[in-house]
Amino acid sequence: MASLLGEHLFEISGQGPPPQKDFFQLLITKDEVIWRSWEISVRLDARGAAPKELKTSHSDFIHQKMLQQQVGNVFGERILEHTRSLCQGKFDYLERLPDDIMLQILSYLELKDTTLLAQASQRFRKLCNSEKFWEQTVRNRCAEFTSNLGLHVVSVLCSLAQPAEGATWQ
Repeated sequence: MASLLGEHLFEISGQGPPPQKDFFQLLITKDEVIWRSWEISVRLDARGAAPKELKTSHSDFIHQKMLQQQVGNVFGERILEHTRSLCQGKFDYLERLPDDIMLQILSYLELKDTTLLAQASQRFRKLCNSEKFWEQTVRNRCAEFTSNLGLHVVSVLCSLAQPAEGATWQ
């Protein structure tokens, strides 16, 4: 399973909370946590300042309360908890599977279970609502479904939307 882990385990970037305009990036690799910050200021003396970068090991991050506080302030408690989990070696391998494999797994679930799974994360919601998933679901569960049947349904719906001869839209 370790081969599913790329060099970068997690990355997020964004602007810090108001009133500051600083920009931040959190990058978690297999070996370290990298915290980058760029000071954005209209003051002349701050212009052209180089970005700051702090690299620390996973175990050191767990003990650096100030860095954890910065991560929490900028990206929120949820991201901080995710970062702590990664630093403690708690990886979510299911989230890292390629979409094609995930769609294969989803094909074995009951539809009611996929609605619950879609609530688990943004990725699962996207997969469970994807055109590919629904096409696969219809094809697997409706053996008589053909593209001609689909065209027939569309033509029937279109004919229902047309006003009857002599009738006008109100």
